[in-house]
Amino acid sequence: MDWPGIVCAAVLASAAALAYARTFSDPLLFDDAGSITGNPSIRHLGTAFSPPPDATVSGRPVLNFSLAIDYAISGTAVWSYHASNLAIHVLAGLLLFGIIRRTLSARAALSANSIAFSGALLWALHPLQTESVSYTIQRAESLMGLFYLLTVYGFIRGSEAAAAGRRPWFVVSVAACFLGMATKEVMVSAPLIVLLYDRTFLAGTFREAWRRRWPVHAGLAATWLILAFLVLSTHGRSGTAGLGSGISPLSYALTQSTAIVHYLRLCFWPHPLIFDYGRALAPPSLWVGLCALAVAALISLTGWALLRKPALGFLGAGFFALLAPSSSILPVATEAIAEHRMYLPLAAVVVLVVIGMHRWLGRAALPSCLVLAAGLFVLTWRRNGIYRSDEGIWSDTVAQRPGNERAHNNLGFVLSRMPGRLNEAIAQYEDALRLAPDYAQAHVNLGDALVATPGRLDEGIAQYDEALRLNPGLFEVQYNLACALDSMPGRLNEAVAHYGEAVRLKPDYAEAHYNLGCDLAKMPGRLNEAIAHYQEALRLRPDYAEAHFNLGIALETLPGRMNDALAQYGEALRVRPGYAEAHYNLGCDLQAMPGRLEEAIAHYAEAIRLKPDFAEAYCNLGNALNSAGRPSEAIPQFEQAVRLRPDNAAFHLNLAIVLLNTGGRVDEAAEHLREVLRLQPGNGMVREMLDRIGAFPR
Repeated sequence: MDWPGIVCAAVLASAAALAYARTFSDPLLFDDAGSITGNPSIRHLGTAFSPPPDATVSGRPVLNFSLAIDYAISGTAVWSYHASNLAIHVLAGLLLFGIIRRTLSARAALSANSIAFSGALLWALHPLQTESVSYTIQRAESLMGLFYLLTVYGFIRGSEAAAAGRRPWFVVSVAACFLGMATKEVMVSAPLIVLLYDRTFLAGTFREAWRRRWPVHAGLAATWLILAFLVLSTHGRSGTAGLGSGISPLSYALTQSTAIVHYLRLCFWPHPLIFDYGRALAPPSLWVGLCALAVAALISLTGWALLRKPALGFLGAGFFALLAPSSSILPVATEAIAEHRMYLPLAAVVVLVVIGMHRWLGRAALPSCLVLAAGLFVLTWRRNGIYRSDEGIWSDTVAQRPGNERAHNNLGFVLSRMPGRLNEAIAQYEDALRLAPDYAQAHVNLGDALVATPGRLDEGIAQYDEALRLNPGLFEVQYNLACALDSMPGRLNEAVAHYGEAVRLKPDYAEAHYNLGCDLAKMPGRLNEAIAHYQEALRLRPDYAEAHFNLGIALETLPGRMNDALAQYGEALRVRPGYAEAHYNLGCDLQAMPGRLEEAIAHYAEAIRLKPDFAEAYCNLGNALNSAGRPSEAIPQFEQAVRLRPDNAAFHLNLAIVLLNTGGRVDEAAEHLREVLRLQPGNGMVREMLDRIGAFPR
């Protein structure tokens, strides 16, 4: 049994697990919303291989399926997602350990374990990896990295095995490559890197590598077909990636030269680490030119090493091949720089450093690496503390990148959901718009915050208008603008127009159909249109209690539709048994129907039980009890209605009438009639009643 290898693997796994031990309660962040909480496809394993468009999981079915497994375990509770991310990272570290050890075993037998352990440990504990492990959706990078490493490891094991044992390992290699292609596009270089590995460490030449193992290399290359299909299906990730993103390839390439230099610096000095670098490209400058020259020199050095020092050349080629899909001339519009892109490329840098340390320091290399690992562990532990809250991660990002408008916007959004911090949120949105006046989402969020601020409704509407000017297709903004207009007198027609635009842009927008129905019901001659929108909202959301309720209100005004209205109120109560208003309306309708007075009384009583301050329900219950010949029971109901709403003349009048009819309580009745006259001085009927009982107004 290989005890040294087992011990090294156990220490590596334990150290990585401990470094990320406090991430299990980290909240879902940023893109997690669209890929997890707002992703219906992960709610059933059967739909998980069809991820939604316009999300990080788009065109990445294996990634989406992995999230569906976590959803099946814990729903949207975060612990299972973080446990999976950590397990993926630990397994990737163990595979890296295996690859390094097997590669070096024939070349440096005495130090293979030491180099492999040091390299994998430093890689697993490096704080540059935190974004790929602690940020849930960046599992895209780490899961792809796991499959990439498994592809290489399976190929190595198959190449080393006896004839009978080769096929299973080669199958593992090709299968892992297939799964990686369906996880993230960066996997594209894996077949080439495996071929280069074969040429460098096994066969000696590309011709010999192909001759010996052409079926395996052909199988690996065939996995490009699934990648091509998935890439084409996303249409350039909805225009955010590729040559159709609207970004100049040259400008992007120049920015990537600074990014690569920055990544290399972070390998050796991982501070500051930044969650979101923003979308901005680096403007032409002397620094950009120097970075471009440095990257060109490194690429040239890699080319030379591939010919003269193949093992070192392999590390350089792997580094650039892994970065090429996102850090070359192919633009990624959403983020010019991202630390998660270094998840696998970091391995090439770490291995090169560790080999150099073992060559120069000899036996002192392993202790030195352990000291470095301890330092990296502390940095990773501290960095993971930033991920413990939305506010923490975005406040840190704003502090590190004050020119990042997206960071200001997202910090504002986080603050807007915290009690008493709306003014701070508004300030962050304004900073975002100062940096990027055409940032539509910041206009939307600022509009939401202003609408929620007393006295600033007009300013909020102006922000919605500007957002729609920049992007007329924002259906949620059409809806929010309509809601804001609804709260302003005289702007009903404008609200209807915007609700209509919202449902045109998104026909399955149930809430917009419902609100449009509510507004149409207020307009003369448009009740049938309102009913149609209520019905569409219910087709989209059969459990929409408010839509059932308002459809019932609309139907009860139409001749011959009372039973349909009762059915809708019944559906509203089936969906939401605690819906006091539905009980009340049902009571009103039943009270008007022959022989159903007791049912009405029961519904009024239930409405009061659910909503003890429901004054109208007390009054109607009083009327129903009085009609049922139970005036003594009716009086306390009217009295409670008056206590709750002393300014309601009808409540006082009903109480006065029942007091007069019971006899002996004329003085009390007179007091309530006088209160009616105070509230309605022109009520002649009440004056006549006071005259009849001899209790003239005082």
